[in-house]
This record gives sequence, C-alpha cells and structure tokens, in this order.
Amino acid sequence: MISASSPLLAADGPLGDGRIDNYVIDSSVHLAMGVVVLVAMVGAAAWLVRLAVAGREVDRVGQGLVIAAQVSLAVQVLLGIKLLDQGQGIAQLYIHYVGGALPLGLFLAAGWFGFRDPVRRTRLLAVLTTAGLVSATMAFFIGQAYANRFA
Repeated sequence: MISASSPLLAADGPLGDGRIDNYVIDSSVHLAMGVVVLVAMVGAAAWLVRLAVAGREVDRVGQGLVIAAQVSLAVQVLLGIKLLDQGQGIAQLYIHYVGGALPLGLFLAAGWFGFRDPVRRTRLLAVLTTAGLVSATMAFFIGQAYANRFA
C-alpha cells in the first residue's frame, strides 16, 4: 500500500504537496504532442477509410493505428490538463478543449455499436475516426492561433 508520505506521492515544493504538482511542462510539449496526434489520426483515418471503401474488416494494421491515435490523444489531453493546472488556461479558448477531447469520445462511441457485420463496423469506425480527425485538426489550429496572440 502507498501511504501519503510515500516518495511517489509526497514532495516538498513551491507548487503543491504532490510530486506531480512540482513538475512544470512547457506548452511546446503540448504543441509537439499535437503534431503527433494529427499524424496518428491521419494514419488511422486514411487506413480505415481505405478498408471501408474496399469493403474489408479492420485488420491488425488498422487496430494498431487506432491504438496509436487513442494513446496519443490520451497523452495530449493529460498534457492539456497539466497546462490548465499550471494556470495556462487563460491562453486558450473553450472550443479548443472540447475539440481536443471529442475524438476520444468518438472512439468510445464506436465501441457502443455492436454490429455483427465486420464491414459495417469498419465503416462506422472510419466515419467516427474521420470526424475525430476533423475535430483534432480544428482544435490544433484554433489552439495555435489563439496561443500565438499571447506569445
């Protein structure tokens, strides 16, 4: 069991009582991860659309690309939350937060549909992933444009 005095959780620092509170990240990390998200989303969407048009089910490459997109999105959201925690929320629009988190919701929604037909599942995943790509792209460019106003 990890106690409150554990070195994993406790730290003495100027920003808070927890160790993670005392790590400060630069917004350039969030920007770089945003590029990774866009690349992962483009790869996943393009591959899934290709499979859907060909009338094929999701293959291992498609699964790997979707996983890469999901993991990169999750990391990006956590970095964004950390920037908010550091007080940098004033440098961003609300739509940036919604647009950045929406693709994760779309991936979640894809799991709600229990189609027996694997081709139909591929088509749905392709549509939702493409919508997620549009949302992530919007969030990226809105984030860049608005953040540059304060730079």
